[in-house]
Amino acid sequence: MRRPRRPKLKQAARAGDLVDKLLKGLGLDERLQQYRALIIWDEVVGPQIAARTRPVRIREGVLEVNVDQPTWRQQLQLMKPKILTQLNAELGKATIKDLYLKRGKVNVCAKKQEEPPPAWRMVQLDDSEKQQIGGLLTAIDDPELRDEMEKFLQKQMRLIKAEAGG
Repeated sequence: MRRPRRPKLKQAARAGDLVDKLLKGLGLDERLQQYRALIIWDEVVGPQIAARTRPVRIREGVLEVNVDQPTWRQQLQLMKPKILTQLNAELGKATIKDLYLKRGKVNVCAKKQEEPPPAWRMVQLDDSEKQQIGGLLTAIDDPELRDEMEKFLQKQMRLIKAEAGG
């Protein structure tokens, strides 16, 4: 016995649309929009304020933010209307009603960008420069002191050479 054929779907539904529909059905879409504030906080307030603050949670539309210094907390209190406006503009709706600024721990997870080493570290000394340094150190009898002074003078000569463009 044959099974009846199912009609073909006109177009498959996108997963994102289904998730949005589910969240709206559960009444969580506004809450999700509010929690985006935690993610975009650093880009909205800028690097200087982001280094001193960390958003912690949202309660009844109020974003709770830890601030590492009382002076920064006072300054941010004055900037609160501007920050709220920028935050809600980025979120698309006025979902954050207020900011609650409190003294608290700020764990900075800054993304370190590896910087290239300074130019003087790439400079190499030739044999005559090394001999010149060796000649300066002949009067030092203590081997440990002589080694440390040699390292210091080599670094200094590499620095001078780098600044001179050589």
